[in-house]
Amino acid sequence: MNLLSIGGSDPSSGAGIQSDVKAFAEFNTYGLTVITAITGQNTSSFGMIEPVSQKILKNQLESIISDFKIDGIKIGMVFNSQIIKTLHHQLKKLKIPIVVDPVLKSTTGGMLIERDAIVDFQKYIIPLATVITPNKFEAEILSKTKINSKRDLEKSAKIIQKMGAKNVVITGIEEKKGKISDFVLENNTKYTISGNKIVNSNHGSGCNYSAAIVFAISNNKTIRESVKFAKEFTYNSIKNAKKVGKGIKITDIQKRDEINLELSQAINEFVEIKNIYKNIPECQTNFVYSKQKPKSTKDILGISGRIVKAGNKVIVAGNLSYGGSKHVATALLTMNKKFPEIHSAINLKFQNATISKIKKSKLKVSSYDRVQEPSNVKNQGSTIEWGIKNAIKNLKEPPDVIYHKGDFGKEPMIIIFGDNPKNILKKISKITG
Repeated sequence: MNLLSIGGSDPSSGAGIQSDVKAFAEFNTYGLTVITAITGQNTSSFGMIEPVSQKILKNQLESIISDFKIDGIKIGMVFNSQIIKTLHHQLKKLKIPIVVDPVLKSTTGGMLIERDAIVDFQKYIIPLATVITPNKFEAEILSKTKINSKRDLEKSAKIIQKMGAKNVVITGIEEKKGKISDFVLENNTKYTISGNKIVNSNHGSGCNYSAAIVFAISNNKTIRESVKFAKEFTYNSIKNAKKVGKGIKITDIQKRDEINLELSQAINEFVEIKNIYKNIPECQTNFVYSKQKPKSTKDILGISGRIVKAGNKVIVAGNLSYGGSKHVATALLTMNKKFPEIHSAINLKFQNATISKIKKSKLKVSSYDRVQEPSNVKNQGSTIEWGIKNAIKNLKEPPDVIYHKGDFGKEPMIIIFGDNPKNILKKISKITG
């Protein structure tokens, strides 16, 4: 996945382009950049701004757009009307998610947009936004509405939405009892997502939030799912903020779980496999990866939904979470008890042609017959555990594939096992090519 950040350069790497590149790297995506302005700032003060020329801005955009498949764009600092109009002209025809972070003022005190350019920002940048993420201060300026109540909050969001943004998220609304919330306006649907507040002056949280949203949306997550993901990601970055310079702390992105990173990357590659939709069963697909020595399905990372078929494509419906899978995770847990080197699994649609390819590819195959399943097993709901145990009870080496041909009212299934998600993808390539 390629994500493009358009914004200003921050030499302290607390915000702007540098912050986005760090976040994109953490999401295991490739970060592209287009610089609109160079700033002189640190953790204590804000110095100068030098906007780039229209000529080099246009050249940056054309160079990136002509060469790369861009999956999502984040727009941050734009500074002046010339930059705003150039961006609008180059981006208006693109059919990809665009998240606008209307950075009007730096945490360290500098104004990041010329005051007479705000009208052009409203006219040309806001209509590009799939999502716009102003904080309370920015929402008040853009909507010319003082926010003192929930009614004001909704009014401000609706005004911004009428300017052309499809979805409006006003961040950082303080609540009582140590809570802070984000107000979301999707079309005519409105709701609030709350979280814990950290009393901590920091540099970079807004950039982290919008970077996380563009990543999530580009992964086909809903607006609600994207906001929740961004809120959690930003909370962790604030919690781990570090005093690097002499002034305020800079947010620090805590390293994500390596299991999560590996599985996320594998899922992204899986959904891009040509014609993979033909291998998605009626019950849909889950892809799982376990911790070392898993004791239960809560130690196994999976999708708290499914990888689902949508026409001739597949999309990920749900987020990764430990305990997110029941059936495929149970199959993996059962396999791991006998063969501790096996830590990953995925289920695919049963097809005779696929079984033939599996056997021709020299992958190790085993199976079990659900017709022979004892009634007490069916009643206890432990079919998968029983089936996998039967398929491996006489084996000295782990099979690559286990399948069954179903039973009355039960869909037949193929499960591929491996020591990690990359290994699973290699096996899939042998049978789907």
